[in-house]
Amino acid sequence: MTGAKSNVLELAVLGSLHETPLHGYELRKRLNALLGMFRAFSYGSLYPCLRQLLTDGLIVEEQPPTAESVTPLTGRRSKIVYRLTADGKERLQDLLTQAGPSSWEDESFGVHFAFFRHTEAEVRLRILEGRRSRLEERLDSVRTALARTRERLDRYTLELQRHGLEGVEREVRWLNELIATERRGASQAAQTGPTGQEGQAGRTGQQGQAGPPGSAGPRGEAASADHTATHE
Repeated sequence: MTGAKSNVLELAVLGSLHETPLHGYELRKRLNALLGMFRAFSYGSLYPCLRQLLTDGLIVEEQPPTAESVTPLTGRRSKIVYRLTADGKERLQDLLTQAGPSSWEDESFGVHFAFFRHTEAEVRLRILEGRRSRLEERLDSVRTALARTRERLDRYTLELQRHGLEGVEREVRWLNELIATERRGASQAAQTGPTGQEGQAGRTGQQGQAGPPGSAGPRGEAASADHTATHE
């Protein structure tokens, strides 16, 4: 595996191991649940990926505790547990910052989305907007093709294409909701941060102005002047 597909599997493996060290059976189960939702997952591609990650120092092999070393499927002992290294965590963060076209595609979007809790808000928004843009292009293309060929299609083929069109439209609506939620969160964060700082600065300034007579600031000067005038 090379290119974008390799990165997708690498992200899925590193992201899964970021949660907890796993032996081969549990890792396969998690990847099947994660990748199987979005594309066919070949177990034959997993072990070459693991070997490469080991070679690159992104993961290490460890002996599991005795109580955890029996696989529930076969009852045999699994002698190897895979754990993320510090370099592996850095590589995972690097993959999670990627928000280019490859992260919007059918094979990779779902995996990126699955690890959104570890992804910066700005990157999440770029990926969601990119995915929506890609699907809107697909909608335009399908609608145009459907309009041209509608008269030549039998009703079953027409229904199949309409079904696919409705599925894409539903995903676009879903993305619109997610994007709106992300933007509201970003807006609230932007307002809360500066407001909190300004509010603190304002309170600090007011406390300085209300300081004891003789302290710097208009009120201190006025109080000092009043005190002098009284003695005169």
